Amino acid sequence: MNSKVCESPFPVAQPRLRPVAIGQPGVAFDTANGCLYLRPLEPLAPLPVRLLDRLRHWARLTPEQTLVARRGADGAWQRLGYAQMLDSARTIGQHLLEYGLSAERPLLILSGNGLDHLKLATACLYVGIPYCPVSPAYSTLSQDLAKLRHIVERLRPGLVFAADSATYARAIGSVIPPDVPLLFSEGALPGRPCRTFAELERPTDTAAADAAFVRVGPESIAKFLFTSGSTKLPKAVPTTQRMLCANQQMLLQTFPAFAEEPPVLVDWLPWNHTFGGSHNVGIALYNGGTLYIDDGKPTPEGFAETLRNLREISPTAYLTVPKGWEELAGALEQDAGLRERFFAQVRLFFFAGAGLSQSVRERLDRVAEAHCGECIRTMAGLGMTETAPSCTFSTGPVDLPGYVGVPAPGCELKLAPVGGKLEARFRGPHVMAGYWREPELSAEAFDEEGYYRSGDALRLVDPDRPELGLLFDGRIAEDFKLSSGVFVSVGPLRARIILAGAPYIQDVVVTGPNRPELALLIFPRLPECRALAGLPESAPAAEVLAAPVVRTWLRALLDELNRTATGNASRLAWACLLAEPPCIDRGEVTDKGSINQRAVLQQREALIDALYAGEDTGRVLA
Repeated sequence: MNSKVCESPFPVAQPRLRPVAIGQPGVAFDTANGCLYLRPLEPLAPLPVRLLDRLRHWARLTPEQTLVARRGADGAWQRLGYAQMLDSARTIGQHLLEYGLSAERPLLILSGNGLDHLKLATACLYVGIPYCPVSPAYSTLSQDLAKLRHIVERLRPGLVFAADSATYARAIGSVIPPDVPLLFSEGALPGRPCRTFAELERPTDTAAADAAFVRVGPESIAKFLFTSGSTKLPKAVPTTQRMLCANQQMLLQTFPAFAEEPPVLVDWLPWNHTFGGSHNVGIALYNGGTLYIDDGKPTPEGFAETLRNLREISPTAYLTVPKGWEELAGALEQDAGLRERFFAQVRLFFFAGAGLSQSVRERLDRVAEAHCGECIRTMAGLGMTETAPSCTFSTGPVDLPGYVGVPAPGCELKLAPVGGKLEARFRGPHVMAGYWREPELSAEAFDEEGYYRSGDALRLVDPDRPELGLLFDGRIAEDFKLSSGVFVSVGPLRARIILAGAPYIQDVVVTGPNRPELALLIFPRLPECRALAGLPESAPAAEVLAAPVVRTWLRALLDELNRTATGNASRLAWACLLAEPPCIDRGEVTDKGSINQRAVLQQREALIDALYAGEDTGRVLA
């Protein structure tokens, strides 16, 4: 085995950056058996035994500090301090022990982010009861309830919570067995064993809860998180106390700024997803910070609430998905009051879930520099549910689109050749042991050395200098071959198309497995396309997408993309704008809005056949 150690050779070359403490770990790398291994030179510091050791720490040190806040019905912020949350966890945890819950009969949470949700989850963490936050869309938007039914069958919950009975009555009546007790913040369901959340907050002796806390250890399951699912049903990831603590310690060593000043977050990301529920909630809790629950979303309808919150609360770090950054960039450019509040103390931008376009980054830099004379450090990383989630961060000396950086302290990275690419594989205290009740899938998820197979492809920024870090190279499962045998790398191609098609493209699916040529199925941004076509908001999607000016734009986009094509692996034969949005029931879109390429290709196979045969007039030829 050949080994080499390299310290980070130089700092990030970005001008006029607002000062922020960022870790700069060197990396060691080895080669063996055709694989490249990278590990950070900085070791992971000792971990707490359990995540709520940090809650107890801050409850002693800063008892009145706000841990979490959410707007009430009157618009005022309702706050919970660290000491309040600890008292709540002990009391609610004591009541939860009456249900005999365990990993075999966990708590299921159907509703989204909220104070009762977080109090209940914290109580579970305190007494060692595994819980599972489920995407609300599985209960409220899904028509067939197939994913919720699968989750219930897999976990066999012993208690189910929802914020209000009316919203979740259909899902509960259809999927939850009649003998499973229910817990609601508001309402009840006749004929079912129900209890109000307020009953769990009644003062009681907490001796049993405190004894249960002592028994919680690093390998105790803290919660189950379900993967988004591709063409298969979601898989349950048991997330242990060690995994959560390791991830937060990785974050703290990567971003020492969190220790210098308690972080303030304004966050909408759903807690059923690892980015919102483990990564972001954990940042506040682990570091004595404050989380403001944002009931907005990065959509044309929902972003007004996010802006309302950001006009009142100045975050120290802002973390969201690329669509959120796109919406925020436009708002910051137009609103001086928003700029004043938002830039008052922010030190760090972070995005995940997909690549952030260079144009949006440049707009953020321009508005920041114009307002306060300096830019804000923009960071990214690579993570997944199975790794709780963090693995790499863009702390290396590179600033390029798609850059995911170097492994975080405690994370071992292996790059293994698969199908002409390098698959990223991970090992460390943040990595799951296996999927819940899925022995075959668990065995397939790890290689012979115990590294988790992520399915993500990475490539070196510079093959001669591995210490510079890595670029995201798409999902291995998304890549395919044309009928000619030409290999198509889908991830980079999709990123280029979405960037070139802004602001009219929401997402795109590249078609062509076993076909003679590539083509595109495009999910458009209908409001922007309506504006382009000069049509009213009432105009139906089909009319908008058939408008001559929209079709002319699409033809020009194809021409632009093909001018830089290097062969059949990147030349596009046609494109079609889809009036039907992606469907969550069919697995075409995850609850956080990302497109599942394989599911779209599978579910719309008949349409694709017709388009390739030239039977559908909706396509635009290159």
